[in-house]
Amino acid sequence: MEDNPKSGEVVFPYIGGEEVNTSPVCAHDRYVINFGERTEEECRANWPELMAIVEEKVKPERMRAAARSRSSYGDRAVVWWQYYHHAKELYAEIAGLKRVLAISQTSRTVAFAFLPVGMVYSQKLVVFPFETYAAFVSLQAQPHTTWARFFGSTMKDDAVYTPSDCYETYPFAAGWQRNAQLETIGQEYYESRAQFMVCNNEGLTKTYNRFHDPDEDSPDILRLRDLHEAMDRAVLEAYGWADIPTACEFLLDYEEAEEEASGRRKPWRYRWPDDVRDEVLARLLELNAQRAAEEALAGAAANRRGGGRRSSLRKRNPNAESLF
Repeated sequence: MEDNPKSGEVVFPYIGGEEVNTSPVCAHDRYVINFGERTEEECRANWPELMAIVEEKVKPERMRAAARSRSSYGDRAVVWWQYYHHAKELYAEIAGLKRVLAISQTSRTVAFAFLPVGMVYSQKLVVFPFETYAAFVSLQAQPHTTWARFFGSTMKDDAVYTPSDCYETYPFAAGWQRNAQLETIGQEYYESRAQFMVCNNEGLTKTYNRFHDPDEDSPDILRLRDLHEAMDRAVLEAYGWADIPTACEFLLDYEEAEEEASGRRKPWRYRWPDDVRDEVLARLLELNAQRAAEEALAGAAANRRGGGRRSSLRKRNPNAESLF
């Protein structure tokens, strides 16, 4: 491959949820061959050495899978040299960006991080076409993570971030994309967290385990907690909800009688008290319903004018950006 200068056109860094959660700099450690939608003839003509690898390692499994199933595996076998999860819409959307926001679909942390464009993202990553700190704050602060934990599913003790439930229904604060306060506090929090992770050689999972540990009182963690509270406050103010207190407590997510005997880490989390959490959820649900009703009225008005399609009442936030 080193002898073929064209290899860089189809060999890309590959990153998944594990790297995002464990690497101090969210770095990849794998590469993938991605021919896109090029034909077999074109690939053989330009990258014969790469096609030999794919033919040896990928084609047999695609054929076996197609023989076992009549579903989409048959299509995979027909174009066995093409990377299957190429997500054309996503890569078209982010083509002009320098970075994207991402979260591991399954994690204990529900932590978001920026990743560079020009990578192949695992299907186990949820990728957002955002590159601003205001977007990071809007997703990382407790209003959204509380919503995501409440409406998302779980796998064992870990949260599963499902975009249809956690993102598409979430009512963002009006004007959040252009909110200078969100941009400023987001940058401060993100850069402080990044520096902390590098200095301690710890990824997101270990960092947030310490963040939520009631026995952890290192100056850097205390600083991160203060910045997180400032981030929460900025988001609540963007909603016009400055009356909601932002102080957190160390609370258990659930109680297990066997927890101590098993030696497992108790599920402490540094979060809002239940009454504050429930109040924020109630207001978000009310805002979601209000926007859905407004969308329905707008659709009905368009139909009366004869220029619009029928619109049904949906939970999805009509002001949310596109997500792939």
